[in-house]
Amino acid sequence: MDSQTKHSTKAKRDIELVKRARSGDQKAYAELLTYYRDSIFFMMKKMVQNDDDAEDLTIEAFGKAFKMLDNYKGSYAFSTWLFKIASNHCIDFIRKQKKHTLLSIDESNENENLPNQYILSEVPDPEEEMIWRQKGKLLKDFINRLHPDYQEIIKMKYFHGLSYMEISEELEIPMGTVKARLFRSKELLQSIMKDKDI
Repeated sequence: MDSQTKHSTKAKRDIELVKRARSGDQKAYAELLTYYRDSIFFMMKKMVQNDDDAEDLTIEAFGKAFKMLDNYKGSYAFSTWLFKIASNHCIDFIRKQKKHTLLSIDESNENENLPNQYILSEVPDPEEEMIWRQKGKLLKDFINRLHPDYQEIIKMKYFHGLSYMEISEELEIPMGTVKARLFRSKELLQSIMKDKDI
C-alpha cells in the first residue's frame, strides 16, 4: 500500500480502515460496511431485481471481501476491489439461479407462451465460446492500454454496472467529468480498434 500518494482522500481513508481491520479493529470493519453498504445493495438490486436477494447478496459479498482483506494490495481504490468481488459474487448467484430454473426440452411448457422447440440452450458450442473468449480478451487488452483514469471509469460503468451518480460519488468527481471521461474513453477505444482493423 505504498501508492497512497496517488489516491483520493476517500481512498486514503479506506486504506487506513483496511489496515485497522486487518489488525482486528471491529470498528474499522463496521465503518467500511457503513460507507459502502448502500452502493453495493443498489448494484445487487439492479442485477437481481429483488430486494431480499440483494440484501442477502450484499451481506455475503462483504463477508467474502472481509475474509479476503489480506489480498487487497492498495494499488487501486478499495471501492473498485470491493465492487469487483460483489459483482462476481452476484454473477455466480445469477448463474446458479438460471441452472435451477432452466426448463428441460422434454418438460411440459404449459405456463410459457413459447413452444418447447423455442427454448434455446444456454450453453454455447465450443467454437462460439472460443470466439467470445477471444473477443473478451481483446477488449480487455484494449482497455488496459488506456490511461488508468479511463480504465477505471469504463470498468465501473460497463463491468460493474454503476450509474453516473454512483461513479461520481465513488471517484469524488462531478457527474459532468464522469460523462466526459466515459465519452473520451470510448473514443480512444474505438480509435485503438480502428487501428487494429476491428
